[in-house]
Amino acid sequence: MARRPLPRILQRGSASIARGRDIARTAADNATDVLHPLITVTRGLRLLAGAGRQKWAATPRERRGHVLFLVAACVLTVALIPYGPLLALISVMGAAAWRGRERTPARTGPDEAETARLQALYEALVPHFSASEDPGPLFSHGGDWEKAFGTSYAFDGNGRLTRLQVNYPAYFTDGDPESRARVEQVLHAKSGRGREYHFAWDEESNHLLMTVLAALPTSIAAQRFVTAPGETVLGFTDADAVRRTVPVQDGDTTRDASPVIWRTGTRSTEPHLLVAGHPGSGTTTLMRSLALQALRDGDVLVVDGGGTGEYGFLTGRDGVLAVECGLAGALATLEWAAHETERRLIAANRARQAGHPEPEDTKRPLWILLDRPSVLGHLAAADGRQDPQELLQVPLRHGRAAGVTVVVADQFDSLDSLTDAVRTHTRARAVLGPATREEVEAVLGAEPHTTPTADVPPGRGYTRLGTGPVLRLQVPATPDPYDDATSEAHRQAVLDLLPGAAPAPQPARPAAAVEAPPVHTDKLVATPAVAEG
Repeated sequence: MARRPLPRILQRGSASIARGRDIARTAADNATDVLHPLITVTRGLRLLAGAGRQKWAATPRERRGHVLFLVAACVLTVALIPYGPLLALISVMGAAAWRGRERTPARTGPDEAETARLQALYEALVPHFSASEDPGPLFSHGGDWEKAFGTSYAFDGNGRLTRLQVNYPAYFTDGDPESRARVEQVLHAKSGRGREYHFAWDEESNHLLMTVLAALPTSIAAQRFVTAPGETVLGFTDADAVRRTVPVQDGDTTRDASPVIWRTGTRSTEPHLLVAGHPGSGTTTLMRSLALQALRDGDVLVVDGGGTGEYGFLTGRDGVLAVECGLAGALATLEWAAHETERRLIAANRARQAGHPEPEDTKRPLWILLDRPSVLGHLAAADGRQDPQELLQVPLRHGRAAGVTVVVADQFDSLDSLTDAVRTHTRARAVLGPATREEVEAVLGAEPHTTPTADVPPGRGYTRLGTGPVLRLQVPATPDPYDDATSEAHRQAVLDLLPGAAPAPQPARPAAAVEAPPVHTDKLVATPAVAEG
């Protein structure tokens, strides 16, 4: 059947109709521009009148008479002063124009990119939070993400999630660590890698709150912290993780930071510490920080199994009993430490039996810092000698009563060589450097509530004191002051904390009356450290 042409009036009238619509739209726009001030003032007067009605309705009945009298007095005063009505009219028009101005509408929801990100995250969680027998599933393919997320979300300037609350069904096995780990892995992958996320599970309300944690500051250097006797600062953590703050010098400013306090001594439940990490993770930095804090009111004995010489700045200082790097010196020093622990126990027991206070020489804290004992263990096995870790059994078992604290640091690949005594009695643990959740759990005994990142600065990690929660940790910057790569500010900060008896300066060349040929004196003189016994 042939298509019939349109009537002539419709063919010719379409152009005139479109032109008439353009003319009407242009006239309306021009009228709006001309009358815009009037429209603004009218809108403002309407808003002011509405605010006045609300104020009048909220005024108690017994006070309305006073309000009317005050308004009448103001009107009479304005009417009597020169140019009062004119000024009042100008003021009212100005207030109406300001109140009726066009404001930028507040953003009430996510944009298209953020909506797409939330929908993708919702679809990724469907296999974990859905069941085929659920008649009204909260998570379903193609469902509405607003039912699961609501309005509890936040984005940063780059459009990446910084906060999200997930409402999951009650039948989800939130008590299973594997189920939790799978959900956290999905949220971590879909929200963006390279950041550290914190997951808070509310099993009672079936809520999961995911937040992005800010990086812990690395600008806090070694300094004298405000702590009580028997308290040592391992590092600093998040502000909401602990209930205590200490003033610290952060660059040129002083601020309050949240420390991780480790309590040692006779009343401590975690008297000994184990530190684990990969090479370059900052375990030696933590050992130096502990040594500087222990020298304030105690004695320190250092055994450097790695033989790197990063504790050489402690040699000869007051309170430093020995700094050993070799196997023979380490065995002699640790044997003396075991005998000293027994001597303190016997002296304290005799004093108690006699009804006297404990001797003063048994109250001064003694710190044993053992870095890389696995290296010394291999050397001892090859030489047919005793493993130095076996000499730590007495200080580890009876160190709390004798005022002896043992700190052991080693790498992940050597943790299997640690003895049972070291593993059993080091209830305070720290993991530094990049590590997986499995490695952190193997050392601390519990998984962290955050997602470890692959790229972390030295001294960053996790810590757990006994059966407490797993906390994030950032060790104060405590480099070797004799290292050429150390900045002048950090070098001076470490040197200021060292006690007296600094190394003697090099002797000056004697003045000779007769000019003599130059003598080369650039030979290295090594002074062995002597262990008290």
